[in-house]
Amino acid sequence: MKKLVFLLVCLFTLQTVARADDDKPIQVTQMPQPAQLFIKQHFPKNKVALAKMENDFFYKSYEVIFTNGNKVEFDKKGNWTEIDCKHTVVPTATIPTAIQKYVTTNYPDTKVLKIERDKKEYEVKLSNRVELKFDLKFNLIDIDN
Repeated sequence: MKKLVFLLVCLFTLQTVARADDDKPIQVTQMPQPAQLFIKQHFPKNKVALAKMENDFFYKSYEVIFTNGNKVEFDKKGNWTEIDCKHTVVPTATIPTAIQKYVTTNYPDTKVLKIERDKKEYEVKLSNRVELKFDLKFNLIDIDN
């Protein structure tokens, strides 16, 4: 009996692990409404190459990759978590005002190529390869060259 229970637990665990990193291609219209509006507002001329939903154990996220190589990631509610513009720049309207002001004041000849946010901080990558970290109150907390 113990072996049977152990076997069932192992099978359940393997099945759960196998489905943990489950990426599923979707249409942009299947994403949360805020994500759809964000794409229409800030990337209206970009053509979507791939949209996908990523399922982890307890977390769902969305990713949109455009044909020009730019990428935007969203959380389960449709709020952006990462904007990565490899060959262009992050749209100014998507960058918090305090961060944009800091960048234009201290790095006037650079462009923002990537911005990420999570529950603790914002990380900004500039065209001169400098990485800036800000807390949620937009205070600079780290600079990496």
